[in-house]
Amino acid sequence: MSTSNKFLYVLALIVLFSAGLLLAKYTPWTQQSAASKGYANLGGDFTLESLAGEVKLEDYRGKLVLIYFGFTSCPDVCPTALSYIAASMRALTPDLEAQIQPIFVSVDPKRDTLDNLAKYSAYFHPRMLGVTGSEGQIDQVVKNYGAYYSFIPLEGSALGYTVDHTSRIYLIGQEGQLISTIAHGASVDEITALLKSHL
Repeated sequence: MSTSNKFLYVLALIVLFSAGLLLAKYTPWTQQSAASKGYANLGGDFTLESLAGEVKLEDYRGKLVLIYFGFTSCPDVCPTALSYIAASMRALTPDLEAQIQPIFVSVDPKRDTLDNLAKYSAYFHPRMLGVTGSEGQIDQVVKNYGAYYSFIPLEGSALGYTVDHTSRIYLIGQEGQLISTIAHGASVDEITALLKSHL
């Protein structure tokens, strides 16, 4: 290969690499297909309990649903995620905001009573539902959504234990399908843009 051809070959590689970086940077992650993320086999309907009564995912057909798994004694991760959910909803127009239902699923029903869950959830947003269920119900929902939680003993603590859990927001489409997950650390602007793209 001649020197000029080598130069053109290297230049072409640099251009392709740069184009790939730009594409990754400027193509919103919110537009990636659900299938490519492996969501096709995740999600689904569930029935849990809130202070106001039974809550079924199917009750919110026609709306976007934001689901977060956590527990009310969580020191920082849960409050941060729930605050971001609320802030992203408030960044929308009232008409769009009304098309979103946030649900906080407690994986710690032993400590999180329905009354406490209702108060805790409403602190972040008046329409956020705090729900939980039996250990079996929770385990099934967590499994269906590819989430995770585990109780960790805390020796010498009045709490007795904490909960290690997935910190992702699950976005459910208007037909009840899981269409995206939002990683912990995503900004309010990113979450808001994702919501707008599906409304």
